[in-house]
Amino acid sequence: MAKTFTRIGKDIVLAVKNGTPDPATNSRLRALLQNAKAVNMPKDTIERAIKRASSKDQEDYKEMVYEGYGPHGIAILVESTTDNPTRTVANVRSYFNKLGGSLGTTGMLDFIFERKCLFKVTNDGKHDVEELELELIDYGADEVFLDEENNQINIYGEFTSFGTIQTYLEENNFEIIESDFERIPNDTKSLNEEEMAEIEKLIEKIEEDDDVQRVYHNMA
Repeated sequence: MAKTFTRIGKDIVLAVKNGTPDPATNSRLRALLQNAKAVNMPKDTIERAIKRASSKDQEDYKEMVYEGYGPHGIAILVESTTDNPTRTVANVRSYFNKLGGSLGTTGMLDFIFERKCLFKVTNDGKHDVEELELELIDYGADEVFLDEENNQINIYGEFTSFGTIQTYLEENNFEIIESDFERIPNDTKSLNEEEMAEIEKLIEKIEEDDDVQRVYHNMA
């Protein structure tokens, strides 16, 4: 949970620095506040993050993406938010090297991962999922389905359609539980249990790094 709070806190700082501290005029910040609420992030922690972003003493965070291959040819993409890219890339490279992988160049995995936006909204029973999908296609959505286990509707769309989908959902009074960006592999590889354990060990090591926000892979 602490890692989740740290990740959302950094995302909030970036959203404020790239926009405004007012959720009414900053759609990305508005979405992050919904995410923070969904994981019960304390209000004072949220307020500190917003205040920190407006402070002149706040170090400039940069969003950096690192791409490489783990053991057995598994593609691994690492998203980070860091105030020291030199430190972060050195750390990430060392994790790959020590655990049987290798760090590559930016863009090398573009053919494997497709960046999407994701919205999770409450299923209030008032909306037919198929009709909603047909409606949202015009706003950039490409997949809408019902998650019966969590009683919610999940909406995937083009990365650049985040704002238009968010606006549609807000204007039509959907309760947005969570919204984010994901990288979806269009090709996956199956491994045996021993090989999977090697990949999981590498991913866990990368995720422990304070600068790392998210890790994606194409292991089935």
